[in-house]
Amino acid sequence: MNRYIDQYIRNEEERVRAGMAEELAARFAERAAAHDREGSFPFDNFADLREAGYLKLTVPKPFGGDGISLYELVLLQERLAYGDGSTALAVGWHLGQVLHIGTTGKWPPRIWADLCRSVVSDGTMINTFASEAASGSPSRGGKPETKAIPVPGGWRITGRKTFSTLSPILDRFVVTAYIQGEDCTADFLITRTDRVSLAETWDTLGMRATGSHDVILDDVFVEEDMRLTGQGADDGGGWLLHIPACYMGIAMAARDFALAFARSYQPNHLAGPIADLPSVRQTIGEMEALLRTARVLLYAAADRWDRQKEERPSAAMKSELGLAKYTVTNNAVKIVDLAMRIVGGSSLSRKLPLERYYRDVRAGLHNPPMDSSVLHNLASAALDETL
Repeated sequence: MNRYIDQYIRNEEERVRAGMAEELAARFAERAAAHDREGSFPFDNFADLREAGYLKLTVPKPFGGDGISLYELVLLQERLAYGDGSTALAVGWHLGQVLHIGTTGKWPPRIWADLCRSVVSDGTMINTFASEAASGSPSRGGKPETKAIPVPGGWRITGRKTFSTLSPILDRFVVTAYIQGEDCTADFLITRTDRVSLAETWDTLGMRATGSHDVILDDVFVEEDMRLTGQGADDGGGWLLHIPACYMGIAMAARDFALAFARSYQPNHLAGPIADLPSVRQTIGEMEALLRTARVLLYAAADRWDRQKEERPSAAMKSELGLAKYTVTNNAVKIVDLAMRIVGGSSLSRKLPLERYYRDVRAGLHNPPMDSSVLHNLASAALDETL
């Protein structure tokens, strides 16, 4: 089959993994409407991901993982989101974090090795909870109100984290906390105990099944060596491309739905399907221009990050990664809108997936890096040029 989605597959190994992701996506698509309607966490999807070995994709090969590249992570996450955006975004945080930690080397070796082996053997997942209601997005530099107080043998941590994706299923996670005596913020690896609770606050317009509830830490004891160093190489934030990959997948699903509709829908006053109408073909062309432009940038950025390791900390690399996210997420919103215009009023029906795509895709505008930050960095790069 000559499918546009397959354009960026480079070899047979990637083709096999892409097929695995598509099989999972098809299964998840059948459950997506119910999880969206109920706002329920898709434990069934994550059981399937674990069984398929999807959770260990970014674990380095020496620990028994697949050690896939950022490029391939983008390739697979697009396909998973094609079936269910919530599941793809949620598991993307885990896969991206594992890639990020392994690339930067910022965790102590013993703790990192333990996590990797647990991912491979037990399907353990990880995420970092940094957002708080008072401090806003951590990417803006807000200081956490969660406090870490030194005590004999470790730390006592108290606070409340928002947007805690995957919180219903994690048995361990990282939190950022402020240490007053050192006037700094540090990361701590938390193991879930009875001092950790969830407030099921996640009731949103889109991405309703990510389990991004509030996590409450009530005087949680953390052993001294569970304070993570935070040091290591600067990887430029390439792992965050899992975010635009997800929204590109949603946009592609909307595009394909609209194409299928245009090919098959024939009102009784027309001699053929609406795909023959110049106005509809114009709208399809607009979708294609947005889609193809976004994917070129997305895959080029991922490939450059993989190949040019020495350039990862550079402002040029970070600007390119930010531009990919900015372009993909904004174009994805427009693509879904155009798809709904092709389908017409029935696109608003909850019996069709388009209205869910419309709600889900907007969440990309609120994932890091934010549009304003990307544009500021691009402006700074332009103004700093030597003429």
